[in-house]
Amino acid sequence: MTRNKSASDLSVKEITSLMNVALGKEKADLAVVNATLVNVYTGELLQHYSVAIKGQRIAYVGPKAEPCLGPDTRIIDAGGKFLIPGLIDAHTHLVFLFAPWEFVPYAARGGTTALVTETQEIVFPLGYEGIKAYIASLRDQPIKMFATVPPLVTISPTSEEFALKASEIRKLLKEPDILGLGETYWAPAVQGSQRLLSYFSETLKSGKVVEGHSAGARDEKLEAYVAAGVSSCHEPITAQEVIDRLRLGLHVPLRHGSIRRDVPAIVPLLKDKVDLRRVTLGSDGVDPKDLAQHGYMEWVVQEAIDAGLDPVKAIQIATINAAEHFGLDSIIGGIAPAKYADMVLLADLGRIQAQVVISNGRVVAQDGQLLVRPRVHSYPDWARHSFTLPRPMSASDFAIRVGDGDGTVKARVMDYVTDLVTREAQEEMRISGGLISIDVNRDILKAATIERQHRPGQMAVALVRGFKLKRGAFASSASWDCSNLSVVGASEADMATAINRVVELQGGAVVVVDGKVVREVPLSIGGYISEEPMEIVARKLNELKAALAELGCTLPDPHLSLTLVPAAAIPHLRLSEYGLVNLRDGQRLDVVVR
Repeated sequence: MTRNKSASDLSVKEITSLMNVALGKEKADLAVVNATLVNVYTGELLQHYSVAIKGQRIAYVGPKAEPCLGPDTRIIDAGGKFLIPGLIDAHTHLVFLFAPWEFVPYAARGGTTALVTETQEIVFPLGYEGIKAYIASLRDQPIKMFATVPPLVTISPTSEEFALKASEIRKLLKEPDILGLGETYWAPAVQGSQRLLSYFSETLKSGKVVEGHSAGARDEKLEAYVAAGVSSCHEPITAQEVIDRLRLGLHVPLRHGSIRRDVPAIVPLLKDKVDLRRVTLGSDGVDPKDLAQHGYMEWVVQEAIDAGLDPVKAIQIATINAAEHFGLDSIIGGIAPAKYADMVLLADLGRIQAQVVISNGRVVAQDGQLLVRPRVHSYPDWARHSFTLPRPMSASDFAIRVGDGDGTVKARVMDYVTDLVTREAQEEMRISGGLISIDVNRDILKAATIERQHRPGQMAVALVRGFKLKRGAFASSASWDCSNLSVVGASEADMATAINRVVELQGGAVVVVDGKVVREVPLSIGGYISEEPMEIVARKLNELKAALAELGCTLPDPHLSLTLVPAAAIPHLRLSEYGLVNLRDGQRLDVVVR
């Protein structure tokens, strides 16, 4: 499928053929017979039902499919098992660590036939042409992979300056597999960012959705954000936050993936209180380890069922609800005539374990085995060369100078209170020769973020607590919400070596100890995506984490925590290439408390 078509895009020939199959005048290419159909439109379980497929679409759904079947029709006898629509991830991030074609087997085997991914990661370093190249890699795959246009909300003045133009947003929104504007952090929108509001306007004019990110917004601020035309928010972490947003008409993807796992806590408090018709499910991104261990959307739906949600309701929120939110319910989300034939056969409705997966009218997986290989995409060579620093880094680049003498000074510290959330701490720091020293005994290390694309070499250094490294340094090019490199370390010399190696790789995550690279994960496409097989990426990430653990790091996902150093998404204190930023008010702060 090169472009995703609506039901109205069917040609006269296609319409005629579908009608003729339904009337028994033509024969189906594929049919699933004797199934218990989970009808997500009515919530019914319909026994002894059959589905006849012509090409990519469904022609007939009902108990009397015999006239549709011919000698060349491939017939799958369900034997009374449950037939459900293909699962849909309503909110994910694929542009992180692995290539789309490496991800597809994990998704398809488990019953996911459609997803909607954010794309802001790739656009920061590679711009408009980069996002076009990435979207091209999502097409012609065994499952449907839709995307959103990135709003480029950032604390980086450089990245803000080089954001997409409104004209480029308009062009992208014309693409049929672009479903709207990606998640936009509420604060800059409510504060009146004219650039963001122009993006909102362009998106709404196109008839597409504006995806939200309202973590921390409440009362009149949440109302103002919704008034801007926002359609959804995947950020609620309590049942009450979900209800508050549902009451305002938002769609809410309950989140369960590698960043947060909220479904088990929220579902029991939500399922009997409100109508779930605007609730969906979203992974918000799944890393290689979790894909291998848990699977993909089948894991998320199973968590909802295990938390007490009726299986039919869980399937509805993972299929038709998501399709309706994005205006895709004319083509996916349910099993009905004219819809794409995206279906999953289950032996047990309470256990989401796919026996047969059909996508676009083809059997793409059976009994956990992929039958249709994904398309390997060739990215342009310039996507592998997005790093330009004016010179190699040295230890002196990571100095924090406050004078010429010795003594102490009160300094701000980016303090990781969880593996994701930071706050401002103030600590007395020792000065030697006018320089603030790293204090490993108190877990006060140095962090830096370095612009590597638009103003190469522009950088800021700060203090950070939470990584607990006793030695070495850790750098990555996969920083959130900007085109920067990020590094944290117990040694300025090792920080320099780590950054230099990332640049040499043209993207990656690197651990350095005593001047030697001990672990690395190449991320060659834009500094975010590996072209290596998923299993190799997973192994290298595990080895990287183990190396950091040997150095004292206890964070559950050190790479994720590092990528958040310059992030605009999660409170409260972050580091841009021009200095510390308080996300509450956007003010830039000095390391030294004056």
